[in-house]
Amino acid sequence: MSPLFELEKLIRKNIKSLVPYRSARDDFDSGILLDANENSLGSPLKDELELHRYPMPYQEKLRKKIADYRNVNVNNIFVGVGSDEAIDLLFRIFCEPGKDRIIINPPTYGMYKVSANINDVAIDEVLLTFDFQLQTEQILDAVTPNTKLIFVCSPNNPTANSIKREDIIALLEGFNGIVIIDEAYIDFSDQDSFANKLAGYPNLVVLQTLSKAFGLAGIRLGIALASPEIINYMMKVKAPYNVNKLTSKAAMDAFENLDAVQKSISSIKKERDRIIKELNQLPEVEKVFPSDGNFILFRINDALSIYKKLAEHGIIVRYRGNEPHCENTLRLTIGTPKENDQFFDALNQILNP
Repeated sequence: MSPLFELEKLIRKNIKSLVPYRSARDDFDSGILLDANENSLGSPLKDELELHRYPMPYQEKLRKKIADYRNVNVNNIFVGVGSDEAIDLLFRIFCEPGKDRIIINPPTYGMYKVSANINDVAIDEVLLTFDFQLQTEQILDAVTPNTKLIFVCSPNNPTANSIKREDIIALLEGFNGIVIIDEAYIDFSDQDSFANKLAGYPNLVVLQTLSKAFGLAGIRLGIALASPEIINYMMKVKAPYNVNKLTSKAAMDAFENLDAVQKSISSIKKERDRIIKELNQLPEVEKVFPSDGNFILFRINDALSIYKKLAEHGIIVRYRGNEPHCENTLRLTIGTPKENDQFFDALNQILNP
């Protein structure tokens, strides 16, 4: 942590003085509930979740499940509508529109820039190196008095590699603002989560999700791990009932089936190794980049044309050639073994008509 870090000086004044909306479920969650203008006759669905009642606003049981899984305290956990909600909240808590700035490191996840633009926050970019690592000194040199947030995605999207831990720690210790580590793909990596560094770095926020390793992209459940003080501000600013009962139930069920999650992770990593090996055997493939995610970035001759031809075969990948240092690259998500076989069948037909 930078010796100059003072959380309260970073919080927007209007957020400090904000009186949050107090929902009906803040006061009572049982009894004859005639306080929230719900439909007391119930929903038209047959359900056991009492969907005619609002969900619990702070999701204590779900947060406790996540805290136990990540070996942190429940007060270190925020849950929201995907990681995107957490990203937006961090902008609203720390960044004055039209005044403050953030730093991102392209090529990286595009939502940081989108959220900054939505919140009218200026963006400074320091490119990753050609092997997709941080230029730490240049990042710290780019910091201005109005720089509030630095975003680091590790494992990074779209490049799939993990960022060197010592470089991230250098940012945490050299920057007196908030360093946000987006760990959406951490469960596919051999690198430890930065969640175990929360106690030592009060300027650290870790983002995670159930969309990837847990296979629950459809429920839109994102997680932020941070100091209790930062989590309290996120709770203060979020919508009263941001996580619905269906999402919460699915997430709780997933944490009761961790063996299945681990089996899925192992299968994906095994397929990842196979795909890397097979791609490296193709003469048209110039480079397969190291992957700690559930996807692979590779450089191939005439990538844009191959991307379009794969789509004609019903195989949908992502063209990433417009990103810095990613010329002529495609990003391939690890599919099922059958889907991966179909990808190679289509690719070989394209390369050998």
